Amino acid sequence: MDCWRLLKLETADAYTNMAVDEAILTARIENKVPDTLRFYQWKPSAVSIGRFQTLTDQIHVDACKKLGVDVVRRISGGGAVYHDQDGEVTYSIVAKLSDLGCKDLDMLSVYPKICNGLNEAIKILGTKAEYRPPDPKRCPNLAISGKKISGNAQTSKKGVLLQHGTFMMDIDHTKMFSLLRVPWAKTLDDILAVSKRKLTSARQELGSNFSTQDAYHALIEGFKIALNIQLVESTLTEYEQKLSKKLRKERFVTEDWNILGKTSV
Repeated sequence: MDCWRLLKLETADAYTNMAVDEAILTARIENKVPDTLRFYQWKPSAVSIGRFQTLTDQIHVDACKKLGVDVVRRISGGGAVYHDQDGEVTYSIVAKLSDLGCKDLDMLSVYPKICNGLNEAIKILGTKAEYRPPDPKRCPNLAISGKKISGNAQTSKKGVLLQHGTFMMDIDHTKMFSLLRVPWAKTLDDILAVSKRKLTSARQELGSNFSTQDAYHALIEGFKIALNIQLVESTLTEYEQKLSKKLRKERFVTEDWNILGKTSV
């Protein structure tokens, strides 16, 4: 059974969260740290967009500014995601692809294995979910009764994977789609009619007001079961701390990166 590092649940702004994920990825590539499971929340709430998306096509920028919602571009792919500061726990896994049993660098084969950690957490909390593989219209996700409760995205570099994703404890459909653009919709009501059929939250499906700490501990146990690993709680190294501050300043807070997708680091 492999031993991984656990970085306990912490809260930061969007730019710091994304900078830390990338710093861990770089440190793992350089063999400075072990495979790592990290949990975090977002304060203030944020919208993240995928690496190759056009920001103004995906979000209502003025609405984000008005509501004090951060906007950040991820280094992973996938679509735009609203991260509520109270309604979501986010996980990230940084590990060598070979340690995840990934053959021929087939990253898609890792999705169900990692997402099973979320499913095991759902079982611990009291129900069950299903993994839904990616297709041309959606990224891989986890669903309860056909409604999505978790979206996930990946990137990899030099044989090391970064996969991060959401675990939605609560969902505010109106706020979410006041921030996210939906090209086909004429009105917000059009979007909400579809959203409430396709998206849900763990608390809603369980009929339980479990705490954030309940979710966090269930997620820890879920990933231990799914990945067959031991976890040792630790902290970011000095190298990761310094690198994340550099990445935050020189990439993730810049308009060149968030609007144009350009970077100098």
